[in-house]
Amino acid sequence: MKYRTVAELVHIAQEQGKSIGEIVIEQEVQATGRPVEEVFATMKKSLQVMQAAVEKGINEEIVSRSGITGGDAKRLGEYAKSGQGLSQGVVLDAVNYALATSEVNASMGLIVATPTAGSSGVLPGCLLATGKHLGSSQRELVEALFNAGGIGYVIANNATISGAAGGCQAEIGAAAAMAASAIVQLAGGTPEQCAHGAAMALKNLLGLACDPVAGLVEVPCVKRNSMGAAVAMVAADMALAGIKSVIPCDEVIEAMYKIGTMLPSCLRETSLAGLAKTPTGEELNKKVHNLN
Repeated sequence: MKYRTVAELVHIAQEQGKSIGEIVIEQEVQATGRPVEEVFATMKKSLQVMQAAVEKGINEEIVSRSGITGGDAKRLGEYAKSGQGLSQGVVLDAVNYALATSEVNASMGLIVATPTAGSSGVLPGCLLATGKHLGSSQRELVEALFNAGGIGYVIANNATISGAAGGCQAEIGAAAAMAASAIVQLAGGTPEQCAHGAAMALKNLLGLACDPVAGLVEVPCVKRNSMGAAVAMVAADMALAGIKSVIPCDEVIEAMYKIGTMLPSCLRETSLAGLAKTPTGEELNKKVHNLN
């Protein structure tokens, strides 16, 4: 049985008494004709890339090619270790890991586009921080990644994951939805709770503009990954507490798509409005592109 919507994915999982991640693995095996071991191993490699990016970002003084961003993940990690953080624990770890991954991306390092390079920090940030907190196994982490893949598949096919097409809500918003669903599964939540987590994460990022300064995926994108991770973590906790999204996940996805089509082109990755056109944004654009 194939799925087109989150509702269908949840129904199949409930009917078979399996997790969303397990259903997505089965679907991948059927679609590709590859053995389950090979499918699983491929996703495990993605997990390893995520882990390496986080380690690099939190331990090294990474600077982007433009020089606009860098070093903040290491800085935040040191602050977290001081014990003074207001959001101590798994949330601050998720924020830090998301920041680390985004800085690696901005420095042209190796990351996994989940679902895009510009939003590549949210899912690994949430997943690895939650996995560390729960003591999750590699298998559990990989299955949670398949869960995220299932949510991302639905969003990509029924809406968009492109900032140019739908604004940053389609990138950071989609990533937050994927992350929330994945960590709900990792924490032992039901398929239905995964869907509610995804819906609550995405609907609270609706309307988010894509306004990269100097046309680069750095400002505000790097820090926006951290904020997306924080939203996903809170949405997951709400879902695990039994809180439900009044608007079903598939309707939230549809609303995101419609909002994206309504956004003017200047707010969809063109750097013609928003933060890109602030006085500081303009100055950075001149500096990066040697326009002075």
